[in-house]
Amino acid sequence: METEGFATLDMIHHLLLTWVLFHISDGSWPYNLNIRVKSGSPGIIPCQYEVKHKANRKYWCQGSVWSSCSVLAYANETRNQFSITDYPAQSVFTVEWQNLQPSDSGCYWCAVEISGTGILDAGYYVYLTVQSDPDASVMSSSVSAHEGDDVRVQCFYTSGYQNDFKHWCRYKDQRCFTKKKTDTSQNSSVQISDDGESSFTVLMTGLTLSDSGWYFCSVGDLQVHVHLIVTKPEPKALSSIAKTPSSASGTDLMNKEHFCLSKN
Repeated sequence: METEGFATLDMIHHLLLTWVLFHISDGSWPYNLNIRVKSGSPGIIPCQYEVKHKANRKYWCQGSVWSSCSVLAYANETRNQFSITDYPAQSVFTVEWQNLQPSDSGCYWCAVEISGTGILDAGYYVYLTVQSDPDASVMSSSVSAHEGDDVRVQCFYTSGYQNDFKHWCRYKDQRCFTKKKTDTSQNSSVQISDDGESSFTVLMTGLTLSDSGWYFCSVGDLQVHVHLIVTKPEPKALSSIAKTPSSASGTDLMNKEHFCLSKN
């Protein structure tokens, strides 16, 4: 039962998220996230941490209060339908699941265990909402491209978010890009176009290997993660067979080829 004059926990949570995420328009980082997930489908989210904590134990925790949340799984183990994998070289660990339901919605924590220091563990919260038809989504949560190529990511949203800010944010340097043309600090290799109805498109051009990593589409106070994998182009196949040396006859070459094959 709600008491008049007092805000509910959900109301406070929404107001805080709205305030924090509103300020990403200036390129700052919304470290507490509000993720939308499609029910019944597999999913994965990254948890960023400081380089100095790469050797520390990582875990995934559930609960609205940080000091009393319940640990669901530790890094490099699968437990309670969650699989945690740590990537120290990237200062990130991922949380993967196969089948979440609306009842799994709630507050979770990306956390790093800090023992022997007498202080709280390091972490930040992720508010996870599991829906049959999410308010924000992407066509694919993983995209691949070759170095030097371009890549497009389409981010979808429902009608209630048509007038909200749209952003493309990068975990690696904690930077968000907007579709504002007047932002002279914006990286020229990232362009955002919004159709104003149901989706916006992110175009990244001239990709480099360092562009690999985790990103998210942000619509208003909602986020959806995307993993970008950039690889080197495969070597081009030889366009023609090497010319026959002038000192060798066709018969000699055929004999050599037969000899090599006969050794196999």
